Amino acid sequence: MSLRDEFQKGRDYPVIKKTIKELAIELTIETTEICDRIKGRNAYIYQLQRSCSSIGANAHEARYAQSDADFIHKMEIALKECYETEYWFEILYKTGSFTLDEYTKLNNKCGSIRRKLIASITTVKKRIEPI
Repeated sequence: MSLRDEFQKGRDYPVIKKTIKELAIELTIETTEICDRIKGRNAYIYQLQRSCSSIGANAHEARYAQSDADFIHKMEIALKECYETEYWFEILYKTGSFTLDEYTKLNNKCGSIRRKLIASITTVKKRIEPI
């Protein structure tokens, strides 16, 4: 899926809207780069990298869902992984492994992905609800 250019109201430059998968890839890469420099927190890092990378993997897999129910299921797994990722960000921040700037930046990006996942799930659920 390619990026879409849309002009924001009142602006004369395009705003690039990224897919959940694209945002999740960026988050995973940024998280990995920060985690690569952290020593002595291997168990936390391992859990964080697994949950963080799983967000995009599940969102990508949802593109090829066999039904609306399958799509919702895969996106809900991605959402659960998003919540888990936020948990590990907080643990690593509170143990002094992340700076406040790193924690804030990564947590905000994860929150943005979470909101998009919720919106996608809600949209499909509304579409398939019986009238």
